[in-house]
Amino acid sequence: MDLQEQLKKLFPDHQESTEPKAISTESHHELFIQKEPMICKYEKRKGKATTIIEGYEGSDEDFKVLAKEIKTKLSVGGTFKDGAIIIQGDYRDKIMNLLTAKGFKTKRVGG
Repeated sequence: MDLQEQLKKLFPDHQESTEPKAISTESHHELFIQKEPMICKYEKRKGKATTIIEGYEGSDEDFKVLAKEIKTKLSVGGTFKDGAIIIQGDYRDKIMNLLTAKGFKTKRVGG
């Protein structure tokens, strides 16, 4: 017994629609590329290593999109607070490589 038959038994009055389903195409979001470099620094907070990215001049929504992309590419945790991306762990080199590949200028601060 396949899924369609089981659904017909559970919902006998249901009529399937013949309309084509709308396929959602995710639009590519273009980030604001700035002239000033973004600052990528290392700090220890409560004994844990953190990488902080600051200095983005575009909108907060674009910065949140960038934060999510960095977190997923590196498979790490992090947050967006007060105009800064806070990543768990010391990933300065990898983050700087990701940002320069996207066309951002970066500056390493703190060690």
